[in-house]
This record gives sequence, structure tokens and C-alpha cells, in this order.
Amino acid sequence: MAGIAQTVNSQDLVSKAYQHTLFSLFPQSELQSEGPCIYVEGKGVHVSDHEGRRYLDMMSSSSRANSLGYGGEEVPRAMYEQAMRLHYSGTCRFLSEPAVTLAAKLAELAPGRLSKTCFVSGGSEATETALKLAKQYQQSTAKPRAYKVISRWNAYHGSTLGALSVTDWLGVRDIPDPRAPGFSFVANPMCYRNPYRMSDEAYAEHCAMHLERQIQFEGPELVAAFIGEPIMQAHGVQIPTRSYWQRVREICDRYGVLLIIDEVITGFGRTGYWFAAEHFGIEPDIMNMAKAMSAGYAPIGAVMTRDEIADALPVFRHVHTFSGHAVACAAANATIAIKERDGLIGRARSLGAEFGANLRGAVGRHPIVGDVRGLGYWHAVDFTRDRDSREPFADDTVKAVVARMREHGVIASAIGSALEIAPPLVAGKEHLDLTVEVCARSIAEIARERGLV
Repeated sequence: MAGIAQTVNSQDLVSKAYQHTLFSLFPQSELQSEGPCIYVEGKGVHVSDHEGRRYLDMMSSSSRANSLGYGGEEVPRAMYEQAMRLHYSGTCRFLSEPAVTLAAKLAELAPGRLSKTCFVSGGSEATETALKLAKQYQQSTAKPRAYKVISRWNAYHGSTLGALSVTDWLGVRDIPDPRAPGFSFVANPMCYRNPYRMSDEAYAEHCAMHLERQIQFEGPELVAAFIGEPIMQAHGVQIPTRSYWQRVREICDRYGVLLIIDEVITGFGRTGYWFAAEHFGIEPDIMNMAKAMSAGYAPIGAVMTRDEIADALPVFRHVHTFSGHAVACAAANATIAIKERDGLIGRARSLGAEFGANLRGAVGRHPIVGDVRGLGYWHAVDFTRDRDSREPFADDTVKAVVARMREHGVIASAIGSALEIAPPLVAGKEHLDLTVEVCARSIAEIARERGLV
């Protein structure tokens, strides 16, 4: 770490960050006490900050996008070679070779009959594109008046206006201006702490019935789409029952409502499959993706749909300047090739199952832990003040556990009532075992220091 200290002026970096950066989702009060976190170097599954501290990154660079870790040569080389050959081709009908190659590859990997792709630059743009696609399809076919979209409590689909209008999480919706009209929300299948204290199966059925009643209430002829994350991120890795998504698929089909599945977080191996929809045996009408699509090397996202939906549009009235950017598509092609060649998707499924079992064994019975859940390389530890009532902590206990893990050299993330662990797919058993040990130690230390045990 001496080399970093010699080449980076830590104090100057922090000063410039305070002066010239508008920080999102981080309160000014906390920023002043904790300061910005500036990373300067990464290698493998480790990252180093501006003060020379080195961490095991078990959050895939906080946003879960960095699915291949740091310092790899293959993806940057593919990007460089593409930039030297053709860095940009324009948009609309002007395509690049890597964009066409990527679209064909996605058709091969995607569930069901998804085969047509529109490229964007990230998750929020993907949501905007999906909403426009759904509305334009409905208005071009049997439901010309359809403009409404139904989302779910605690959903997160992005922070641009359309995406914001189907979002109910992270505080990004709490702004003075009204959101776009035509959007409503129904119950979501929460794990562990659903509002009615029902069993998982009973609550899943309740959520599905709520969707059906909301479609009836809004008017089926006016409802264009229902959008949902296959596994919700709010309060950490909310895994619904298989029956929930099967019922949702049936309801959408019955009322001619398009099903949009948002795989921005869960796509490209996070849950042990290429796409999380595979866990539930459902075929989306429209599917969003981004984040791990390029392993964080370049901003890229996409929206996929079936031929009959795409072909029903005389023209898709939508455009992005950097749609299908050649260098970003080259990064995504290289990322997918590495994951296929190295068997990282199946490896995440098997090692992730072992990791989840070890995590449950190490912390699942602790008095302040209510639930441990996850799939593949995405897990959450949900905390409670009382195991009988399942009351969440109202103070900073969860953040304190995450901060203690960081002090012990492992990066996790606080997410509502839970902490989240989302390792890069290249993380090995030794990294997962260390994470379990540090998580258990940190929970025990914070609980003891705060008199919670």
C-alpha cells in the first residue's frame, strides 16, 4: 500500500470531493462525520481507498455491478481494441458489430421467447424504455387507451421521472414535485416481516389477489403493464414464493397486462442463474437489465421483449444517443464470455448455497438476528430487537454492524432493517468463509457493546 500513499494526496482528494461533488442519498450530517469514501485501486476481490486501507469487497462495488472484481485485463483489452477500431456508430438504425453480436447473445441467454433488444446506458433508462415499450404496444394493438402501470410497495426501479413513478424505496420518491400520473402500487411479497404476519404462501396469494383487484379497480382496458423485481432489494433479498410469480403471470395474461421483470440487480449471475426469472419458471413480456451486464466496466443496460410485441409497433418512438455504444457492448460481450468460460454462474449457485448455509449457522440464532436469506451470491441478514415481535431496530444498530465489518476489513452494506452481502462472482470459498467469520464477530461485538445480549 506504500505506492498508493506516495501517489495519492489523500487530504487534497477529500477537499476537492467536498468542494465539487454533489453527493446523492447520503445526508450532509453523516457526510461531515464519516467523510467521502474514495477508492483508488482494486485487484481481484480487494479494493483500496485514498488512505491506503485495503478491504475485501463483498458488495461488488456497492451497486452490485462489479461482478468480475478488479484488475482484470480481458474486458479492458476488448474495450480498447473496439475503441481503436470503431468507438461509436450513432443510434437508431446505425449499429455497431458488437451491438449486433450482443443482441444475438442475449436472445440466446434470456428466458422464454425474449429475442429483441433495445440498448440503453443504465438501469433507470432501462425502466423508462420498458414503460414506453409497454404503453406503445398496448396503444398499437387491443388496448389503445392503456397508459396505467402498477408497481409494488418498496419497489426500486430507478430515479428518472418514469422510473421514479414506479419506485417506492430509497427515499428517491420523496421530492416536492408530483410524479407522473397513471401509476399505482400493490402489496409486495416481503420475507420474514410482512405487514399481516401471514405465512409466506398465504401472503404471496394475498399479494397476487391485491394485484388482480387493482387491475379491476384501475380498469383492465387502461392498465398497460405490471412491473416487478423478481427478487426485491428492499430490506435485503426479498425472495418470493414460486407460486407468487406463477399467479402474477396468470393474472397478467387474463387481463392483457404486460409483465415487466426488472433484472437490473439480479441479472447476469447474481442469484446463480443468468436471470432470476429462471428460479420461478416465468417468461416476462419485457425484461430490463444493466449493472453486471458489463461487470461495471462501462455504462450499459438493455430492454428485451418478444418478436410479436416488437413487431406490433410501426415505429418505436424512443431514442438514446449512446444506445448500443460500441465500446460498452464490447465490454458486455467480453464479460459474458468470461462468465461462460469460467463457469461463474453455476459456481455462484453452488458456492452461494454453501455460503448461505454457513451464514445461517454462524449468525442465524443470534438474539438480534431475525432472518438469514439469499440465493447465489446475494444474501441478507435481517435484524430485530425482539425475535417474537420481529420489531426492527429504529436506531443505527444495522449500520453499526456494517461499520464494524468494515473495520475488520470486509465491505457489506446496510439496507433498511438488514445488511446485504453481494460478492463479485469471482469471490472464492476462502473469501466467503472470511465474510461469515467477520459478520458473526461484528454482530457479537456490537450486540455486546450495546447491551443487546
